[in-house]
Amino acid sequence: MEKRSENNHKEVRHVVIYGYTKQELSGILQHFQSQLPEFVKVTIDFDNLVTSITLTGMNSGLELLRFQMNRFQQNLQDIFSEELITTEQKTLSQVLGDLLLEKELTISSAESCTGGNIAHKIVKNPGSSEYFMGSVVSYSNDMKAEVLGVSRSDIDRHGAVSKQVAEQMAAGACKLMHTDCAISTTGIAGPGGGSKFKPVGTVWFAVKYRDRIVSECIHFKGDRTAVIEQATNHGLVMMINLLRNNYIIQEELTDD
Repeated sequence: MEKRSENNHKEVRHVVIYGYTKQELSGILQHFQSQLPEFVKVTIDFDNLVTSITLTGMNSGLELLRFQMNRFQQNLQDIFSEELITTEQKTLSQVLGDLLLEKELTISSAESCTGGNIAHKIVKNPGSSEYFMGSVVSYSNDMKAEVLGVSRSDIDRHGAVSKQVAEQMAAGACKLMHTDCAISTTGIAGPGGGSKFKPVGTVWFAVKYRDRIVSECIHFKGDRTAVIEQATNHGLVMMINLLRNNYIIQEELTDD
């Protein structure tokens, strides 16, 4: 992590957070950056509600540089304590994979609007076969019912994009693939298919960890690709937080 160049040492620190748009972060990070000395540079990478902040410091005194860089990193951790994902240069799926390996758990996914993108992100990581058992892309209602065991009456009553269906999809994936955990998504990626009560960008999620299952509804902005990518990231973050016992229950939402 350190490197000598003309008697200067280099130290790099990372902070990855989730849940902010670029516009929402601009004011917060502008104030933070204004407090930094000239020898510390900030690089900010925004990727569908995932923000990677990299601090790079170069100075002649190694011990003092390390101390200051640790302090600046801790300042960011304090600012974004609830949104913090990792202080390493890792993707969401890498963080999730590390957790699953550490806890010796297996996972599956049941995806509708994300079309297998969650599975794609997970299997990009070497060694994911240790914990990822498979995915069902249940795009049609028939597949939700016949493969995952989702109640047809619940689909008729609440619609495919609903809490009830999302939770049954996650439970069905766990049962079908004999996994400890599952992530499910069902939503409207657009550009068509929305309604007054369920506009384009509406996605219901459920994550299951053994006997516990939680669900929530999010309304994403952007085009079809942006909705799919944001929904993928959100599902991964929900699972990470549930495994860390950091999951905060949302206020109850209903489709009725």
